[in-house]
Amino acid sequence: MATRAVQTYLTPVEYIALERKAIPDAETVRSEYINGEIINMPGASFAHNLVTGNIFGELRARLKGTECAVFANDMRISIPTAKSYFYPDVGVVCGEPCFEDDVFDTLLNPIVIVEVLSPSTEAFDRGEKFAHYRHVTSFQEYVLVAQDQIRVEHYYRQERQWIFTDFEKRDEILSLPSIQCELPLQEIYERVAFSD
Repeated sequence: MATRAVQTYLTPVEYIALERKAIPDAETVRSEYINGEIINMPGASFAHNLVTGNIFGELRARLKGTECAVFANDMRISIPTAKSYFYPDVGVVCGEPCFEDDVFDTLLNPIVIVEVLSPSTEAFDRGEKFAHYRHVTSFQEYVLVAQDQIRVEHYYRQERQWIFTDFEKRDEILSLPSIQCELPLQEIYERVAFSD
């Protein structure tokens, strides 16, 4: 479950220093940051990892030879105007990636962000996190993927509006127009078993 840590206010610089120090420490919980507040991120289930890996693999294969690159899990996104940092499950950057500094671990210009939903983080991913992501000017598409059933929700920015489409059948295809790519739900959910 994503939990907000009880502690004193941290500046963005203090948060980044803490995260960079924690990376080699396998026992340290990865955390996200919202305006001085630390949010501890839980580990992920097997289904969550399968879905994340499937999406990453399919996007990587489809984007090979283009100007776009896919990343997963450990690439931090900075939203300076909202004083926030997040770790999306999967993301895509096109053209030259822009980083917060010369450590190259905090990206400023993702175009597509994918979050695989967990019971403990679903409301946060849908609400507050999406609101923060919308501050990123390069950000064009947000994809929410359920891990416990076939359900993909797609938000696509058209000027100042977000157009919503949902998918619930294994034979449907998710279209990502900003990167000229399509992902069959069959591939997203490959080897994922659902309880009855």
